[in-house]
Amino acid sequence: MSQYVGRLGRRSPAAPSRLRLHRRPRRVAMLSVHTSPLHQPGTGDAGGMNVYIVELAQRLAAINIEVEIFTRATSGDLPPTVQLAPGVLVRHVDAGPYEGLAKEDLPAQLCAFTHGVMQAWAGHRPGHYDLVHSHYWLSGHVGWLAAQRWGVPLVHAMHTMAKVKNANLADGDTPEPAARVIGETQIVAAADRLIANTAEEADELVRHYAADLAKVAVVHPGVNLDRFRPFPQGMFPGDPGALGPGDAQAARSAARARLGLPQDALIPLFAGRIQPLKAPDVLLRAVAVLLDTRPELRPNIVVPVVGGPSGSGLAKPEGLQKLAARLGIADVVRFRPPVGQEQLADWFRAASVLVMPSYSESFGLVAIEAQAAGTPVLAAAVGGLPVAVRDGVTGFLVQGHHPGAYARVLGRFADEPSLSGRMGAAAARHAQSFGWDTAAAATADVYTAATQSHRRRVRSQHG
Repeated sequence: MSQYVGRLGRRSPAAPSRLRLHRRPRRVAMLSVHTSPLHQPGTGDAGGMNVYIVELAQRLAAINIEVEIFTRATSGDLPPTVQLAPGVLVRHVDAGPYEGLAKEDLPAQLCAFTHGVMQAWAGHRPGHYDLVHSHYWLSGHVGWLAAQRWGVPLVHAMHTMAKVKNANLADGDTPEPAARVIGETQIVAAADRLIANTAEEADELVRHYAADLAKVAVVHPGVNLDRFRPFPQGMFPGDPGALGPGDAQAARSAARARLGLPQDALIPLFAGRIQPLKAPDVLLRAVAVLLDTRPELRPNIVVPVVGGPSGSGLAKPEGLQKLAARLGIADVVRFRPPVGQEQLADWFRAASVLVMPSYSESFGLVAIEAQAAGTPVLAAAVGGLPVAVRDGVTGFLVQGHHPGAYARVLGRFADEPSLSGRMGAAAARHAQSFGWDTAAAATADVYTAATQSHRRRVRSQHG
């Protein structure tokens, strides 16, 4: 995975299986305070992290690591527990009012959430949980307390970092508060292991938060290769990694027919949460620049925006529609609400290119999903996107957020209709190395290393 993983003291392949099983946790308490794995990605605070938690938990269960996911109840109708999959249980914790709480209001509810987690633990025999894996800084604070109380290791995944986001703010976006920076610094110091999506994120943990490099492991997120593939399952018997340009074009044509989209159109797609951080406005401005310079393209371009308002975007939920009208491109933009994973895969297949002009991305899971579906990606060269996208091979990376730079690349896709098929075939091959099974196995190794170091630390304290 990375140079950082080697610092975890990973087992050699010849290590006895009995030793591996002894050191691997049997049951993990996974914490996701602010967003439920059961929520629809693409709106509110639900996004790539939701997909990450669901897919990782299922793959961990498949290798005999049970996962119980604690999340905040957002409705009084929710059952206390939901069996998400064999070996994966979601626990709904009452903490604050069910509805109307923004993510920024949740720090005040962490005591109540921690109480709910402790209540669930108190109903079990000692040693029920072998490890805590927290996601995002809010969960990290609960995980810190729970791990200390239970005497087990804490593994934490940041997903995003306040200092990194504040250094890359979109115009008009709200900076992350100082309380979050302090909270993240405390979690970095407390965790037995920190999981970073990329080597760059690992560097940022060390540079911005003084993380101990020996505690940082790089594990690339995965993609559901059964769901995100150029053709829906059963429609193409071959290996997606062996897809040719003609196959990619045929997959695109079939998806457009299913979605009622024009066969020969240039279709640059935005899919995700609508907020300044994700910069969907850059795509709209780029399309406006393109059509200003090349008005003959207007009859042959469709710009789908699939997603819902989120974060600071909630303050102006109609802002993007109004921008399209001001730019004079409302006739070519199609706004669609968030969709389920199966239909999202079809939107990826149908697109000429997925456009991700984000100001910050810890990894950019959507970029890998689109590529697995056989679609190239046009993205900002930020965060993990240079890892997710092979510039010039599976898509294009743009420095900065100037609409003209994105318009030039869109013009290339308009001028070279075969470019989507050629790059899409390469993208499908590239994505094959990002399966969730690989990510789960690497995460299990991190758990093992965290358990070992935790035991050494406990022995030294009592020694």
